[in-house]
Amino acid sequence: MSDTQPSGLVEIPRSVLSIAVGMIDTVERVVIGDANVRTARRNAWEAICADRARADRHNEVRRLISQLSVGSSPRSRASQAAVGPSAGRRAARS
Repeated sequence: MSDTQPSGLVEIPRSVLSIAVGMIDTVERVVIGDANVRTARRNAWEAICADRARADRHNEVRRLISQLSVGSSPRSRASQAAVGPSAGRRAARS
C-alpha cells in the first residue's frame, strides 16, 4: 500500500470548495454591494469605535456618580435630614 493518497480524491473536494467560496463571495457582492462587504479592516475599525464609545459611556457614568455624592447639594442634605429621624423611629419600634 502507498502512504500517499490518490490526488483525484483530494482534488475534487478542494475544487468544489473553491468554487463554492467564489460563488458565495460573488453573491454577497451582488446582493449587498462592494462597499458593504465586510473586511478584516472594517471589522477592526468598528471594534475600535465600539471600544471608544464604551469608554466614553463609562467616563460619563463616573462623572455623574462623582456629582451625586451624598450631601453635595442642599436638596440632598434636606432629604437626608428628613429620612434620618424617621429611620431611627422605625428601628426603635421594632
